[in-house]
Amino acid sequence: MKFVIFKKKSLLLGLIWVLVLVAATVSVGASGAAAVWGGKTTRQIPIYCVGTDTNKVAISFDASWGAEKTPQILKIVEEFDIRANFFAVGFWAEKYPDELKALSDSGRFEIGTHSNTHPDMTKLSADKMRLELTASIGTIKSVTGKEIDLFRPPYGAYSDTLLNVAKELNLYTIQWDVDSLDWKGLSSAEIANRVVSQSKSGSIILLHNDGEHTVQALPAIIEGIRNKGLDFTTIGELIYRDKYTIDHTGKQIRSK
Repeated sequence: MKFVIFKKKSLLLGLIWVLVLVAATVSVGASGAAAVWGGKTTRQIPIYCVGTDTNKVAISFDASWGAEKTPQILKIVEEFDIRANFFAVGFWAEKYPDELKALSDSGRFEIGTHSNTHPDMTKLSADKMRLELTASIGTIKSVTGKEIDLFRPPYGAYSDTLLNVAKELNLYTIQWDVDSLDWKGLSSAEIANRVVSQSKSGSIILLHNDGEHTVQALPAIIEGIRNKGLDFTTIGELIYRDKYTIDHTGKQIRSK
């Protein structure tokens, strides 16, 4: 009788453990990272960061709504003699073409697309995904006169279908491994401390052009990262264009 009871308890504990693992896997997938089982991914993954010993990081700004602070961001980037990335939504580019052109013409910013209307693209059909990307690329290119090959999904939400559509359009899908959380109303000091403490060689940093305290935090971010022995480059120069793999954490690694 004791053996039967013990066996039932063992089976129950085993079942609970399996359910925990499944829940953890689903949770990881839902958060925007790769779903993982036994260390192997079950879905495609964008680039979150780059495995490199160059001591370079890439700082990027997503632009979806306002543009009031964008000239200040450009001024700081020029003053500190760095380069950065700007992911623009198509309707933002249409509404603020002068600001976007100034960024592009400065030679300091590499421009990418952040979709055309900022939807959760995982809820769209492949055709509508394609339209979101081609429409935004067309708008941005008409303003800057430059080709677009970088894409950041709105909300960081992606699927295999979206990544495949992006590849068809010769786009590299870019996420981030350092989230400033500047959209949450953090103080400039909190934003700067968060970004500097998490940045390492190969990091991709997420900021927003209209964050409440982003402009105030930016000088401290740049100085703090440089004090760590790191410097800045663009995402386009940081990533590998061929002969690479992406591990389950989203780190892009040069293939041997």
